[in-house]
Order: sequence, then C-alpha cells, then structure tokens
Amino acid sequence: MPSKFLRLFRPITRLMPEAKAPDREVSFKEKLIWTAVVLVIYLIMSNVPLFGINIEEQVDYFYWMRVILASQRGRLTEFGIGPIVTAGLVMQLLVGSKIINVDMSDPVERGLFSGVQKVMAVLLTIAQAIAYLVGGAFGEGIPVANQIIIFFQLLFATIIIMMMDEMLQKGWGIGSGVSLFIGANVAGQILWNAFSFFPDQSGDNPPSRGAIIAFFEALLGRKDITMGEVFIRENSLPSMLGVFTTIIIFLVVVYFESMRIEIPLSYKGYSGFKGKYPMKLMYVSNIPVILVQALYANVLFFAQLLAGPNSRFRDGNDPFLDLIGVFVEVPDSNQLRPIRGLAYYLTPPQGISSIVYGEAGDFIVLHSIIYLAIFLVLCILLGKIWVEVSGLAPRDIARQILGSKMQIDGFRSSEKVIEKILERYIPALTVINGIIVAALSFAADFLGALGSGTGLLLMVGIMQNFAETIAKEAASEQYPTLSGFLGK
Repeated sequence: MPSKFLRLFRPITRLMPEAKAPDREVSFKEKLIWTAVVLVIYLIMSNVPLFGINIEEQVDYFYWMRVILASQRGRLTEFGIGPIVTAGLVMQLLVGSKIINVDMSDPVERGLFSGVQKVMAVLLTIAQAIAYLVGGAFGEGIPVANQIIIFFQLLFATIIIMMMDEMLQKGWGIGSGVSLFIGANVAGQILWNAFSFFPDQSGDNPPSRGAIIAFFEALLGRKDITMGEVFIRENSLPSMLGVFTTIIIFLVVVYFESMRIEIPLSYKGYSGFKGKYPMKLMYVSNIPVILVQALYANVLFFAQLLAGPNSRFRDGNDPFLDLIGVFVEVPDSNQLRPIRGLAYYLTPPQGISSIVYGEAGDFIVLHSIIYLAIFLVLCILLGKIWVEVSGLAPRDIARQILGSKMQIDGFRSSEKVIEKILERYIPALTVINGIIVAALSFAADFLGALGSGTGLLLMVGIMQNFAETIAKEAASEQYPTLSGFLGK
C-alpha cells in the first residue's frame, strides 16, 4: 500500500499531463526520429527569448548552474531541467532513506510515485519563478502584466520539457530527455568554442573565438596571431591546448568507464549455471561531481546575492561579507567572478592561460591546492552518501543477488555473508571513483577544456550510455529472440 506521503498527492497527480506509453512495438528507426524531434524542440526553446524581459543589463547570478541544468539565460529554457532533476533527487533521497516506502514492482505504486515526482517538479517551478520575479533576476520595475506572462512562460516551458522527458522514457525514444538535453547543451558549448567564427574580443578585426578556426587563421598566415598565442590564449579564450585536453579527458573517461571487477555467481536452482556480477571502477559514475557542483552553484548563487557588488546588504567594506566573497564583473560579460573569500575557493582556478599571461592573482597556487582538496573531499563524501541512499550499498546489492536466486561461488547463501564480501570492494570503489572524477574535472578546468570539466564528464558518460542503448535497441530489433536477454 502506498505511503501516506504519496496518497496525499493522489488527487493532484490526476490533474497532471501525462505522456502515454506506446500500445505497440515502436521500431528502432521511429525511436530515432522521435528522439531527434524532441531534441530539435529543445534546441528551438533554447533560442526563443522570454517575452517581457530585458536581460542585457542584468547580472547572470545563475551562470554557475547552467551546465548541469542544461539551461539558457533569458530563454524558454531558463530553468532547463532544474525542477525535474531536483524533484527526482528529492524523491530518490526520500525512498533511499526509507522516509517513504514505495514498491517499484507494483505498477500502481510506481505510477503514483512518478505522478508525485511531476507534481513536485511543477511546485518547484512555481516557487522558483516567483523567486526570480520577486528577487529581480529579470530586472526591476517589470509591469505586473509582463510578470504574469513571464511566470506562465516559465511554467509551460518546464511542463513541455517534463513531457518530452517522460515521452522518451516511456518507449517513444531512446534514453531519457534529461540526459539528452544535458548532452546537447554541453556538446553545443564544445562545438561553439571549437568552431565559432565570431570574435570574442573588442578591437579591429580580432581573431575568431573558435580554437580550431583561430588555429587555421594563424596557419594561413594571419600576422597578428601566432601559433603560440593559439595554443594558449589570453582571457581564457578557447585554445588548442583546450582541444587536446578535451580529447584526452574524453579517452581517459571512456577507459575508466570500461574497467570493472566481476564477482563470480552461480544459480542456486541449477548446478553448473554460472554468471558474474560486474562492478565498474566508476561505481557511482559522475554522480559525486554533479552533486558537488550543484552544491557549489547554490553557494555561489547566494554568495552573489549577499556579497556581490549589487547586493542590498553591502554598504562599503563589510568584513563579514568579504569572508563570504568579493566579486568583480567580468569584462564584456554579465557574470561576476569571485576574487577573495569562501566563494573564491569554491570556483575553479582561472587556468594555465591566466598564469602564462599574468592574469592570475597572487594566490593562484594556493587557490588551486585548496580548491582541489575541498573538491576531492566533497566528491568522496557525497559519493558515499549517494551509495547509501540510492540502493548501491553492499546490503542492497546482497539482497538483489539473493533475490535473483544467485549466490557467490564458494560461500554460504546468506545476506550477511554476501554483504561482507561486497564490503571489500564497494567502499574502495566509491573512494576511487570520487578521486578520479574530481581529478579529471579539475584538470579539465585548469587546462581550459572546451566546456567546463563537469560538463565534459557529463557529456562523455551520457554519450556512452546512449551508445550502449542504441546498440541494444538495434540488436533487439535485428534479433528479436535476444530481446529478453537484453532486458527489453
């Protein structure tokens, strides 16, 4: 029976829009088409400005959240997948910590759980939209009529994104909409930083922003830009070092994702039937770095509101606010960059280009060491917490193995025994996973990878998952007898 928490939302869930599951077998080709249609709709929404706002003079307080939320400032995707991911994370934590009980094998409870998650996403959207409007994120003095229009634009845009995600997950497309939108957003940033023909500097005929385009401009004899300047560029512009870093990080992540430990299993019902339980070296994948960056983004958001140059609380020099952060405006940008305080040590170092061109502060080495140390510790701690609340702990895996009528060769078929064996591996894998993703994200940011370190890690993981899903879909359509074996 569903918990009281879920039953409380039952009347509201009936009002929520729902994407119906297909009542027939959807072909692989049709899934590709629907996935492409959803992606095109998202890209169009990402380029349609919100009606009724003027953001040219406003500071982008949410800049640090854009990558993990697949959002675009001042567009219909202003909130991106934020409300959906936040609602899913909250529900996952409630279930994992046993605050609410849900039997996912029961279609009724599973459907109610999904409906409550959608209700929470809508409520979060409403709260966030009101906070944006009241807090002046879209500017001051917006007429009430425009505020109402902006509110409904944000609400309906989130509902559309939520429906597209549900549509793909229910079998009309491939993978999930959340992953698709994040991957598309990061891939777009990488392509823009690599191949943009538009200049990103003032002056007469400046070089193009795109690293590869600037490289060919220097190669073809443009005299005002040298090969050395293209390899490491001023003002943290995309460089060829960033291109090579992006390729290397991509290959390293793919290599680590393929490494795994396999525990031999045997079926209790039939002697001689063997199997393996694989545990990847990247046991919790990119989850730790996502959680840390989400934490950082929220801290930086509130730090800008409290201690930024436009803060209502700042009146001259305030030592307490200076401890939170001292911000300066980035030239030719609507962003604030911390230069001192706690916020300074929660942002990635400006990178190797700032050292080469003397743009870095006096504390760049100390900044790098403290940032990396905090980042490593938080990735490990949040990775461990995620293992405990998401059903990946040794006791949960032991129950899964016993529930599938399997046992570990040479050991008694007992949950406690299997849990003890798994405890030799899972805690160590979680720590190693946290160290790897933290180190790779830091290296990508410091060396100027195209797109942020977190974004690059997310895109690699998403691409790998999509490749595996596409291969599985294609194989099951070509060989229908394999569908059951592939879990379809």
